[in-house]
Amino acid sequence: MIGRRGVLLLGGAAVVTIGAAVLLKPSGETTGAIAPGSLAFPGLAPRLAQAAKIELIRPNQATTLVRNGDAWTIAEAHNYPARPERVREMLTGLTELRLMEERTSNPAQLAALGVEDPRAEGSTASLLRVLDAQGAVIAEMILGRRRVRTQGNVPENIYVRRPNEPRAWLAEGRIVADADPQLWIDRDIASLAPARLLRAEIARVGETPLVLARAGEVDAPLEIAAPANAPTPDRVAMDEVGRAFDLLSFIEVRPAADAPGEALGESHFHYTDDVNITLWPQQDGQVLWVKLRAEGGPEAQALQARWDGWAFQLGIWKEKAMIPKLEDLTTPP
Repeated sequence: MIGRRGVLLLGGAAVVTIGAAVLLKPSGETTGAIAPGSLAFPGLAPRLAQAAKIELIRPNQATTLVRNGDAWTIAEAHNYPARPERVREMLTGLTELRLMEERTSNPAQLAALGVEDPRAEGSTASLLRVLDAQGAVIAEMILGRRRVRTQGNVPENIYVRRPNEPRAWLAEGRIVADADPQLWIDRDIASLAPARLLRAEIARVGETPLVLARAGEVDAPLEIAAPANAPTPDRVAMDEVGRAFDLLSFIEVRPAADAPGEALGESHFHYTDDVNITLWPQQDGQVLWVKLRAEGGPEAQALQARWDGWAFQLGIWKEKAMIPKLEDLTTPP
């Protein structure tokens, strides 16, 4: 049986489907005679082994998370990987959600609790659905307004309602159910400390090829090794090259074949621990797109698994760090 630990693993591990979904309700819910604190979905944790799709729906907005092997991906973002910690948090919150008391069965009062039809114009409700591979519902709930609690160490409360049922409940628990796909994207690209950069080879279209390297020890500053007799480098600009892959994240992502813009050339960054990166930048107006490839040891292989097949939009200021001209490195900014 899968307990809390098993639910936490669902954000990043594939499991075996074990059968058709069934409706999970606490005993006595039909009559409203439930014990306060009853789980909204008793026995849900093991049923989540079947989860293949998660739908998050609000008016004019939706996110669809799809299990793909060992990860969850975002259908609205070209099936790019979702943030595993947010998926784990959401599923854990669903298994721990508890119904505390019935609040109303009057349809006219549902909007006041934020549990009206989530597809209706002007609605503030969110619909969360967990489906199996056949499209059968494992768990679903309309999530409404949260009740603000000012006391410390007090669990969160939220109004909830099951779709197609009039009864609304006050529940205890925290569920992350954002319907904006952008909030689910794992935006991290890499985090390679500047001191790890050993050498950079820059081949920009129409410009003098550059080689930057550390003279001597790893902690020595980057210098311009080629072309020979280059002007004295500007330290700030050289440091920016060193930070090219330090805490790097992206703005937007799309399949590599769909990256727009004009090719700027090719750069090679060589780091300690056998991490070698090739990047191909493309400039589309004031937007910079890059395609990346990592080669080398285990760390490089992990990066390549994340990057393969994707193009990433970065801030335009990264152009001078990733594919600089000689003048960018020798003229004070």
